[in-house]
Order: sequence, then structure tokens, then C-alpha cells
Amino acid sequence: MSEEHRETGTGWPSPVGPGRPSGPAGEPDPRPDAPDPDELSPLAPVEPVSPAAPVEQEDVPAPAEEPGAAAAPDRAPVSRRLTSAGAMIAVLLALLGFTLVVQLKTTSTDPTLAATREEDLVRISSDLDSRERRLRQDIEALEESQRQLRSGELGRQAALEEATRRADELGILAGTLPAVGPGLEVRFSGPEKAMSSTRILDAVQELRGAGAEAMQIQGADGTAVRIIASTYFVDASGGGLVVDGRRLSGPYTILVIGDPATMRTALNIPGGVVSSVRDAAGNVTSEDREVVEVSQLHAPIKLDHARPVS
Repeated sequence: MSEEHRETGTGWPSPVGPGRPSGPAGEPDPRPDAPDPDELSPLAPVEPVSPAAPVEQEDVPAPAEEPGAAAAPDRAPVSRRLTSAGAMIAVLLALLGFTLVVQLKTTSTDPTLAATREEDLVRISSDLDSRERRLRQDIEALEESQRQLRSGELGRQAALEEATRRADELGILAGTLPAVGPGLEVRFSGPEKAMSSTRILDAVQELRGAGAEAMQIQGADGTAVRIIASTYFVDASGGGLVVDGRRLSGPYTILVIGDPATMRTALNIPGGVVSSVRDAAGNVTSEDREVVEVSQLHAPIKLDHARPVS
């Protein structure tokens, strides 16, 4: 064998012609697409490598994978997950927006709330708080009475005192007993339409709702009528009012016992008694009194059908 075909240590002959790259001794051509050496030199036989000295060839590195080729299958599930989450968020935002729009529309279309001032709302809230306090006090008093009635030795005495107290309260409510206490003096003046029976009855109902405990109405000539649960008001022919069968002429004065601040707030609620009377060219004035005396009495009512439950 000539020197041109001398072994290079890899089993390949030296390059036969131009253009055949040669690597370092003992290493194959690193190009993955390099042609087989046997094809380049078919006429140059290659001596087999001696078994005593096997030569290990290095593994040819695999071609690099193109970017994105392996990640393509995983991209679809991620995209689907993002799409589902976006759809759910969009639905929740749509529901929230619909709720806000409905709430704002409901609030904006309420004429009463829109016309009510902040100070009026504060007075109404104070009125409700006062009513709650009174009811809680009544509950506590009734519970205390119940405990005393069940206490044993003091049971009979407590029962007698409780019966006396209840009789006095019922007498005041029924108008058969006079009453005294703090309250208001409310005066109505103006034309007849401003002091109609409907407006006077509205005032009485507002005062009762605000905790009035005893009331009487008095006309310009001093005639007074005790106001109880069965009292009625009718417009008299020719002017004035008929209250429980007695005729009164204006202006009218109502004496009422109760919490002055709460009752005054009830009369001045927007759209209430004071507002309606003033809209009819009338006037309503209220004055706090430390002592109001309701002295006019009502005849006892005889019951023909109702009986207490035994």
C-alpha cells in the first residue's frame, strides 16, 4: 500500500481528491450529512481494523430540533384553558354590571328618596331609634312584671300593683282619666281646605305613630274633645269640624303628651302633615311643653258584644 493510502487511525483512507475534508486523526467527519468514505473512494480498499485494537467512534450528535416543533402539541391545551377562564371572567363581570345598573336605576327612580334631604333622613332615623328604645323599655317592664308575679310571697302584692297600673293606663288610653306629662302644643291655622278633617286626622295618626299617649283637640271657642281610638273627624257643612259629634271651629289646637322631639320630627317629615298644610296655604306651628295637661274626658264606652277571655 502506498503512502497516499496510509491508515489515518480511523479506518478511512486519506482524501482521494479535492473537496474531501479531513478531521483530526481518530475522529470521523463531524458533518451529519457527510457521504460514506467508501463511496468517495470505491477503488481504494480499506484494510480491516485489527481486532486487538478496536477503535470506538464517537456518537454523532443529533440535529438540533427546530424551535417550537415539540411545544406545538402542548400549546393547544393552554390556549383552551385561557379561553375558558376568560369566558368565565367575562360572564361574572357581566352579571356584576347588570346588578349595579339595576340597583342604580331603582335608587334613581325612587322620587321619595331623591327628594329627601340628608337632615330629614337623620331625623327619620332618630325617630325610629326612639321607637325602638320605647319598645325595648316596654318589653323590659313586662318581663319584670312577669318575674314579680311568679316570685312567690310578693306575688299577690305585685299582682295588685300591676292591676292598678294597668287600670290607670287603660283609663288614660280610653279617655276616662285625665293625664299630665311632657309633650307638644300643635296649632293649625289657615283656610278651611288647609284644616280639613283629612289633614287633622293625618296629624293625629302621625302623632300616635310617634308615641303619643294622650291627646285632645280644642276649637277657637274653647270647646275641647278627648281623642281616643274611636274618635272620628268629619267636615261640617258651612265650615269647621265635627269631632265625635261635637262641632269645632278653626283654628284648632291639639294638646298631646309624649316625647316632644320624636313627635315634632314625625310632623315635619317631607311630604307629611306640615308640608301638606302649607301646600294648601295653611300653617302648622308646634311648641314644646314641659307639662301638658289633657283634662278633657271621654264617656266610658259600653261594650255589648266583646268579653274578656277567661
